[in-house]
Amino acid sequence: MKRRAPVYINILIVFGLLLVVFYMFSQTSDFITSKFFIGTALISIIVVFIQTAIGDLIENEKFKKLTDKEKATYLADKKIPYFQYLWNGAFKSQSEKEEKDILIDHGFDGIMELDNQLPKWWLGLFYFGVAYCVLYISSYFLTDFAHPIKEYEQEYREQTAAINEYMETVPQATIETAKFSEDNVEDGRVIFETNCVTCHADKGKGGIGPNLTDNFWINQPEKTLFKNVFYMVENGSTNNPTMQAWGKNGVLTGNDIEKVAAYVYHINQEQAPITPAQGGAAPQGTEANWEKAE
Repeated sequence: MKRRAPVYINILIVFGLLLVVFYMFSQTSDFITSKFFIGTALISIIVVFIQTAIGDLIENEKFKKLTDKEKATYLADKKIPYFQYLWNGAFKSQSEKEEKDILIDHGFDGIMELDNQLPKWWLGLFYFGVAYCVLYISSYFLTDFAHPIKEYEQEYREQTAAINEYMETVPQATIETAKFSEDNVEDGRVIFETNCVTCHADKGKGGIGPNLTDNFWINQPEKTLFKNVFYMVENGSTNNPTMQAWGKNGVLTGNDIEKVAAYVYHINQEQAPITPAQGGAAPQGTEANWEKAE
């Protein structure tokens, strides 16, 4: 007669399976506090206790049919702690008689083969894997669980919400705190191409708006080029209303303006100017004498 698992082991197994099943169908941990999950867990625990009670009755009837020797062996096994019993069973060696009973009638080079049973832990993992596979496939086709597109959309929404929350709380650059950084040039290019190319054309060569790659500027309210660009993007131009105040209008944040200013500084100071012969707009305004400090 085999020793049965204690009731608390069965409760832990059932509770763990419930957690897996509920999570696979809900995909969040909010279900833990739901009345439905708590009710299901309580009913499952009651069922486990009923199953254990029925098992005890069956075990008592089987125990009565054992011989005195078998009863003594069974009672001795029950005194061993459950996990120690499992450990002993996993590494138990067969006696000579047991080996003869499971000996297979073929071998090679004096080595004989035994028909050993698979370890219980291995069988347990195998059956669990099969059950989980069935559950996984069912949840995949019946719910949104494990669908890469659905998971992407959910993560995208979460990341967008996190970015929006961050942008609402992160300190924004001002004309006093903004500084040029090479790390901002690429992001500034993207913002420039989204908002500025309509007037200033590709790579700032000029069109409706002036050429941003040469050293002639209509507006020079600041002493340095980087600060000047920041000021113009934030406040707009008093000379030309087409150049709106992107910052004060709320279209761009301070950090966005810092990045755009970095890109304009890059194409003006770190690259050769795009001349009219190369497709650039003719110079407008007066030649600037920018201070070096940025």
